[in-house]
Amino acid sequence: MHSLPDPTTARGPATPTAKGTLYATCLSTLVVNANTSAVSILLPAISEDTGTSVDTLQWAVTGYSLMGAAVIVTAGAMGDVFGRKRVFQLGLLLFVASCVFIALSTTGTAVIAGRIIQGAAGATILACGLSLLTVANKGQEQLRAVSLWGAAAAVGAAAGPLLGGVLVDVSGWQGLFWIDAAVAVVCMVIAYRGVQESRDENRSRSIDYLGAVLIALTLSPILLATSMGAEWGWFSAPTLACLAVAMASGVLFVVVERRVAVPLLDLKLLRNVVLVASTVAILIGAGTINGLMYLLSLYFQNSDGLGFTPLQAGLATLPATVGLVLIAPAVPKLAGRIGGRQVVGIGFLLTAIGFVVVGFVESSWNYAMFVLPLLAIAVGMGLSNGPSSSAATACVPQEQVGSASGVSNMARYVGAAVATALAASINASVVQANTAAGAAMSDALASGLAAASWVMAGLSFAGVVMAVLMRRHKLARGTLQDVAASAAAHTHTLPTTASGSGAAA
Repeated sequence: MHSLPDPTTARGPATPTAKGTLYATCLSTLVVNANTSAVSILLPAISEDTGTSVDTLQWAVTGYSLMGAAVIVTAGAMGDVFGRKRVFQLGLLLFVASCVFIALSTTGTAVIAGRIIQGAAGATILACGLSLLTVANKGQEQLRAVSLWGAAAAVGAAAGPLLGGVLVDVSGWQGLFWIDAAVAVVCMVIAYRGVQESRDENRSRSIDYLGAVLIALTLSPILLATSMGAEWGWFSAPTLACLAVAMASGVLFVVVERRVAVPLLDLKLLRNVVLVASTVAILIGAGTINGLMYLLSLYFQNSDGLGFTPLQAGLATLPATVGLVLIAPAVPKLAGRIGGRQVVGIGFLLTAIGFVVVGFVESSWNYAMFVLPLLAIAVGMGLSNGPSSSAATACVPQEQVGSASGVSNMARYVGAAVATALAASINASVVQANTAAGAAMSDALASGLAAASWVMAGLSFAGVVMAVLMRRHKLARGTLQDVAASAAAHTHTLPTTASGSGAAA
């Protein structure tokens, strides 16, 4: 697993290409994260335009995350071996191609295929971009650059749903992808002219491609079974076959990881209880926020739900997206006062309470009824994300920080894929069952949202358990670097002032 250069090490003045690298990497992470968070808002419009059901189009979200989970660590390793600038530019080129392909698509299948490709591109851009940034800057400039990168990631993720809603109303759903393609081309030009090539000359040239394939082969059948289980039957032959393939691929993954020179996942890390608990907490946090955004985008825009336009739906999600980012700056100092585990536990408890409230939704609810539970969910996630990410890199020695951050970043993609598929499946099956029983569509939609919200609440309560298991570890000091890492924690793990302080696992 590739490692990031230590951003806390002072190594003199910035290189001449530092400014170009900063522009290229920050702009690219902003557009990738905005694209990622905006797509859920676009699904009803894509469904109407292509004639594909929204339930099928959830694969545009889960497929993206699935591919990101399989690629993000491998992309970083490829950058270390073949050149970070080269792989970064390839990621940008693939992102541009996928945006154009999606914008020109006339079928839901094509949109889904394009999004899966885009998942690989986005993960590559994030993995190599951050490595380029830390190499190009030294000392305090490195801290500043990484902080700006984290801020760009947070702003992009928060602004995405609103941007998507605006563009659907102004230019159609295709507008988002045309604009993203144009911005990515600008990033390519900046990278070509202003970024210096770098690679890790001390790293083995061995790359665990098979591990990445096995990650995909393990997750794909799980997502398929989760999505189709209600229709097939949870104990039907196809569902059980999917689970059998996933188990076989998972076992083979473990076998491969024990034998390859540079494994995708260092299995020794799994002995570190703090790392495992914090990684599961990260997975739950990423899963529940993505599941929530998927559910809300459908309910808010459905004519039998709240009947919002895409723009109104984008505005309506602001409490969940902006609230999450606004609370982040206060989290490191709060964790320093009462303890990181305590903040994570309180955060997940608050998130669970918010989901419980949404679990009582009725068709008579107006938007005002959603505001307080959405704020509770957002604040709770903001509280839990930062300390969980900080713990993941604080509980390992410096030489394992890159591996630990890679594990947590992979977990985000896995959580987003699985929880979104689960929320979509539960929502669709409950709506179908209620309408078949003669319920009004408005009541059926509320029941579907409620059922999925109860499951998200259960996952959030599991996050409280992870907080208990995280044990003691060194806490971040609350510097600007720590604030930026906390703000970006729902999209990416950044090093903090506590990173690398743990004992060997």
